[in-house]
Amino acid sequence: MKKAYLVLENGEVFEGLAIGAEREQIGELVFTTGMTGYLETLTDPSYAGQIILQTFPLIGNYGVIPEDFEGDCLARGYVVRELCDLPSNFRSEGTLDSFLKEKSVPGLCGVDTRAIAKRLREQGTMNAAICTEIPASPEAIRKYRITGAVEAAGGKKLTRYPASGESRNDSGNCARHVVLVDYGAKRNILRCLLERGCEVTVVPHDTTAEEILALNPDGIMLSNGPGDPEENVSEIAQIQKLIGRVPIFGICLGHQLTALAMGGRTVKLKYGHHGANQPVTDGTHTWITSQNHNYAVLAESLSDTAEMSFWNANDGSCEGLNYRGRNAFTVQFHPEACGGPHDTEYLFDRFMGMMEEKHAER
Repeated sequence: MKKAYLVLENGEVFEGLAIGAEREQIGELVFTTGMTGYLETLTDPSYAGQIILQTFPLIGNYGVIPEDFEGDCLARGYVVRELCDLPSNFRSEGTLDSFLKEKSVPGLCGVDTRAIAKRLREQGTMNAAICTEIPASPEAIRKYRITGAVEAAGGKKLTRYPASGESRNDSGNCARHVVLVDYGAKRNILRCLLERGCEVTVVPHDTTAEEILALNPDGIMLSNGPGDPEENVSEIAQIQKLIGRVPIFGICLGHQLTALAMGGRTVKLKYGHHGANQPVTDGTHTWITSQNHNYAVLAESLSDTAEMSFWNANDGSCEGLNYRGRNAFTVQFHPEACGGPHDTEYLFDRFMGMMEEKHAER
């Protein structure tokens, strides 16, 4: 292995060994606290434009399992304490190092990931570069910005998925048709809908409200995705036309875009929430959730139109909203998990119930 460096935008340098693709790359550095699920993390499109740092010390021990991928690998880099080059799993089809090379993702191992994570917690999210030569100035690193993230990660074509069985759900009713708007959707969102007997049409991120409604959906799912939510002006405008027409369930970026469509505001968090052990509460119960986001909705900016249904038990930030009289709710965390706990998967059942109630009114 060759010597390589992680250079932060503040000029701090961490020396390690190069893994993955032999290239230099700048990205927004974020740390994730998941103890498992590194494949799902690497293939989560929400990491587009970012360098991922794993706080768990040993990564790659169960190899690469394509069946576990959640989407395309759009990360700008990958940093770990120790990389396992001899994976042990009967499902493994290769090493993580080979996967990173195949996806043209540069990486670094042998660095003090705890120290780096501590810097980000103290100073906030920073840009960083993975390189083999320390730059004379970190100015180019500081100037990096993630732009066009949803355009890069979002779906590009309409795809239909039939309901399982004989188009019936578990309660014996005809399958409900859900339109899933793909801003960079994780595959398990689709799986959770299909498992509940839904017929699903996945549409590109830039599909108009008129085109979506022409598909005659019983409900609309707004997916997760990467980047600054305020950048997606056109997508926000479409949600404004959709909300209140049919039941809507938004996850992660879908949660943020819905808030902006309803006149709310978002803010960038100091270092975001990334990992499978994030606690959220409704004041009565607390759930452990999977999360991956740098931005949060300011619930007080929507006090006239929505009620905060969940908030983060660590920092109090908004984790969910119910929109009054709009038949819509959204959450910041990932109820479909993968990887992570399944504590909040019941929210898909709530969405199913909303569609059944709407259908009964017809």
